[in-house]
Amino acid sequence: MPPAPGDVVYGIGRIDASGRIADQTVTSALGWSGGDRLTLTADAGVITARRDPAGMVPLPDRAYIAIPAALRRRCGLEHGDRVLLAAARSAGTLTAYSLAVVHRAIRVQGVSPHAQGEKP
Repeated sequence: MPPAPGDVVYGIGRIDASGRIADQTVTSALGWSGGDRLTLTADAGVITARRDPAGMVPLPDRAYIAIPAALRRRCGLEHGDRVLLAAARSAGTLTAYSLAVVHRAIRVQGVSPHAQGEKP
């Protein structure tokens, strides 16, 4: 079931040399605060964070997500890469999508007639 309108808050972030991504609007939309523990999961070009009392990653006071190096490597994310951030309030998740993943999704949707193989 797709999220309800207004349930998802979007932003764009850049991964710094330490694996941090900051977008205060997106992280504050979830009501998370410094000291909350997070569990992060990864798939090809996508990292999802969930608040979890047993989580291994603490949320700092300045509301940024720190992605461990092993997860960044697994997802093919590097220092300086930009990501689409999506905070789904009802699910309580923050997901970072590499722009390569976003690009593939747009191509699949066929944003222009040319993408569908139609002639101009």
